[in-house]
Amino acid sequence: MFSLSRGMSAVIDFSDGDSYDKSLVKGARAVVSDVLGLKKGERILIVTNPNREVREISMAIYDAALELGSAPVVMFQREKGQFDFAEEEVLKAVSANPDVVLSISASRLGKDSFGLKHGYRGKRKYDHIFDYLYEEKKMRAFWSPGITCDMFSRTVPIDYTQLRTDCRRVRKLLDSSETVRITAPGGTDLTIGVRGRKARPDDGDFRKPGLAGNIPSGEVFVSPELRTANGTIAFDGSIVIEKGEIMIRDPILADVKDGYVTSLGGGAQVVELEKAVKAGESKAMKLVKEGRFSRAKGEVYARNARGIGELGIGLNREAKIVANMLEDEKVYGTCHFAIGQNYDGDGEALIHLDGLVKRPTIVCRSKSSKVTTLMKDGKLDMS
Repeated sequence: MFSLSRGMSAVIDFSDGDSYDKSLVKGARAVVSDVLGLKKGERILIVTNPNREVREISMAIYDAALELGSAPVVMFQREKGQFDFAEEEVLKAVSANPDVVLSISASRLGKDSFGLKHGYRGKRKYDHIFDYLYEEKKMRAFWSPGITCDMFSRTVPIDYTQLRTDCRRVRKLLDSSETVRITAPGGTDLTIGVRGRKARPDDGDFRKPGLAGNIPSGEVFVSPELRTANGTIAFDGSIVIEKGEIMIRDPILADVKDGYVTSLGGGAQVVELEKAVKAGESKAMKLVKEGRFSRAKGEVYARNARGIGELGIGLNREAKIVANMLEDEKVYGTCHFAIGQNYDGDGEALIHLDGLVKRPTIVCRSKSSKVTTLMKDGKLDMS
């Protein structure tokens, strides 16, 4: 049994193909060929934890990469949570800028202490070396926080041609829209602005530098235009809380005004969501006291802990709701909203709490006032 002492990281050479379930092989080969398009000699860094499931998935991908003649390295660190920092050795390995970096973690890769305090300057300022390298098209990557062997086996070896076609159609419509209205049977009725925003496809195509996303893949997401989200979100699928995710029994209601959650209500589980949001606020101010943030920066991060940072549309037809947001947010026939950090760098926060809405109807309005239904009752429409 391999173990790590507190605070240590290690690089492990895995070549024993019998040390993981063979049901992972098909998904691993899909990852290196269909998703990453790995080539002979390319350097690939896999950052993971000693936890059994992510370790076995990492080993399967390692062996699949070897089959193609690539040069994979597996690096371990302790499991990291929502507010934990990545080990310095891990961040230095990422900063070595291999061709591909994969974060296959039980929970999180971990925050970047230097990045949060000083940032990395590119086309914008980044608070993590991982984000800086792929956003600046210096590497390609994917991240899989909380992935399981069952999820990997079901949702990764899929029809990527269909997924990419669906993502392309959804992205094109969002990019031509000015506003988007989302309604759903659970009580959701929210309108967001998307002028100046670019939708991002998580379509499993990470074959060129600058392309990155989740494995499993299967969504298109966009950061709402600042201060434009208004209405009510009724989360009725699953939702991220401070530690992990929960399946929602009775809808959790979020009233939204000018881009921020003004109140939370609904079922008893709202207490857990409120706790997670408050943690995002308080942790930001704690970093001010520790000297990691200026007061002005801490106040921005605390305020954005209640911002609406994302609208995502699930498109993976093999995914199902299992109270694991990595898979849940990809479920075809759902959409999700995130409370907290957005993806455009102008709504920074320490949290990003995704919550699912089932069977949405999504209607887009263009600058010329053309109205197009993107999804109706959870089914792609585009009419």
